[in-house]
Amino acid sequence: MCGIIGYLGAKPAVPVLIEGLRRLEYRGYDSAGIALVRAGEIEVRRSAGKLDRLEEAIRAAPVDGEYGVGHTRWATHGRPIEENAHPHRDCSGRLVVVHNGIIENYLELKQRLRRAGHCFKTETDTEVIAHLVEQEFRPDGGGGGLEGAVRRVLAELRGLFGMVLVHASDPGKVVAVRNGPPLVVGVGEQEFLVASDVPAILSHTRDVVFLGDEEMAVVTRGGVAFTDFAGRAVSKTTQRILWDPVMAEKAGYKHFMLKEIFEQPRALQETVLGRVSAEEASVYLGELDMPDEALRAIDEVLVLACGTSWHAGLIGKFLIESLARVRVDVDYASEFRHREPLVGERTLAVAITQSGETADTLAALREARARSARSIAICNVVGSMATREADGTVYTHAGPEIGVASTKAFTSQLVALNLLALRLGQARGTLPDGEARRLIEALTRLPVLVEHVLKTDAVIRRIAKRFYRATNFLYLGRGIHYPIALEGALKLKEISYIHAEGYPAGEMKHGPIALIDENLPVVAVMPRDAVFAKMRSNLQEAKVRGAAMIVLTDAAPEELEELLDPERDFVVPVPPAHPAVMPILMGVPLQLLAYHIGVLRGCDVDQPRNLAKSVTVE
Repeated sequence: MCGIIGYLGAKPAVPVLIEGLRRLEYRGYDSAGIALVRAGEIEVRRSAGKLDRLEEAIRAAPVDGEYGVGHTRWATHGRPIEENAHPHRDCSGRLVVVHNGIIENYLELKQRLRRAGHCFKTETDTEVIAHLVEQEFRPDGGGGGLEGAVRRVLAELRGLFGMVLVHASDPGKVVAVRNGPPLVVGVGEQEFLVASDVPAILSHTRDVVFLGDEEMAVVTRGGVAFTDFAGRAVSKTTQRILWDPVMAEKAGYKHFMLKEIFEQPRALQETVLGRVSAEEASVYLGELDMPDEALRAIDEVLVLACGTSWHAGLIGKFLIESLARVRVDVDYASEFRHREPLVGERTLAVAITQSGETADTLAALREARARSARSIAICNVVGSMATREADGTVYTHAGPEIGVASTKAFTSQLVALNLLALRLGQARGTLPDGEARRLIEALTRLPVLVEHVLKTDAVIRRIAKRFYRATNFLYLGRGIHYPIALEGALKLKEISYIHAEGYPAGEMKHGPIALIDENLPVVAVMPRDAVFAKMRSNLQEAKVRGAAMIVLTDAAPEELEELLDPERDFVVPVPPAHPAVMPILMGVPLQLLAYHIGVLRGCDVDQPRNLAKSVTVE
């Protein structure tokens, strides 16, 4: 997560930039920086650490300018040191860029630029953008100015990114580009702002324009021009923000839950960034703080969690046992310490908690540690109690999750569990490089695949309209997708107050089949995997008893045509993916289904009755 702010107007630029960064600090706080343009020159101030350190640096060496950009960073490529802090410059020092996201092909671009004579000063992927634009920029004003140079560079970049650039040789101009990570333009009285989230600009203007994917904004004192990446004009509508500060954080979405569902591509990307190398088939988990010998000494893994995190743990069991070949037990944290658990010094306890403050999970973690277990926290909140008490941590980097029902925190936990399973497998020598490389590539591609899944929203709205009056649902899955059935049922219960059960499909005939009739919708999590044929047989058993079917699958339509009635049943298409990440793709449509049904039933989807975001009591 990174925070971006840009300003062009009549006010002193430094206070505007610092205030904007303060409102964005939740997006990154291990380094920060600003760049100001004044009298045809650019001055930069940067610092490692939180924003206070940058303010100290500015007081020690004051700077001012006519306009500028700022950035607060969560380290991905490169250590959290001043050298790697944004903004980044080209060789001339007359161009700066701030950037959120990842340039997937930065290594090959960097090597090519070095051969062309460019000198790099940081470990980041962002710096290649500055040098590429430098190479394309025409100082004589030709080539379309800064925006023309940026457009030519965009064709060379792979990945998801949002960036803002200024150039001293093209004065009075700020160029902003979105391809994934959000950017919003604020239009004020004789001033313009660009930011990665609305709260950063609301104290200056309530009129905003949200950039779409593959769109560019060119901001000058005369106004803002919006185009696509090819330079074609794009018609944009200014929105008047009338929300209170809490509403402003919704960025135009009706509910936090919906916003957070659609933030998942970015959240998953942030959880992976800086932690994997497909080239070296390696995983880097710096906060884990456990050497290979300690990981090799483990003979069992104990997962401790509650609610949605427990479902993530069940999927983690499949991942860790498959990749690291070590036995895994998954325990409800609320039950663990009220018995005599068999835990010892060769046990690795993995506590999964979004907030890091869940009372039952903390109590279970302490019990495991008291019995000599090594411990890891998988957590979303830096500095929370679980991260302080565990021996090591794998942060999920999902960003703030306001909606009570977990969405992006859950899928980020699944990514973190994939990374942990990879790390354990490599340390224990059970994971061939080729297999590791394939999974790393799948994790890197995951944000794009989730973007495809989110495009099924229209289909899911139709399903919700059909079934929102139902009083019961049955969710079915097999293998690693059985926990996704559990999670889908839990989401529906939390958000819509409809009774729902998640069940292993093979167990359906051992009881739940008695419930099936024409009034019971059956939701099937059905990837094209080794048990696809068995799952189809299970669904046939439900179908002949009158159930309406909602099938999530990557199978071809002809493989299901004998099973499904096009007048009564629904298919939600999911793109093919590596089996270890397929549960994430299957989970997202079930979040949308719960959301839309809850909305249609008039429920408070952000704050469901009787539930709290962080359960800090037992």
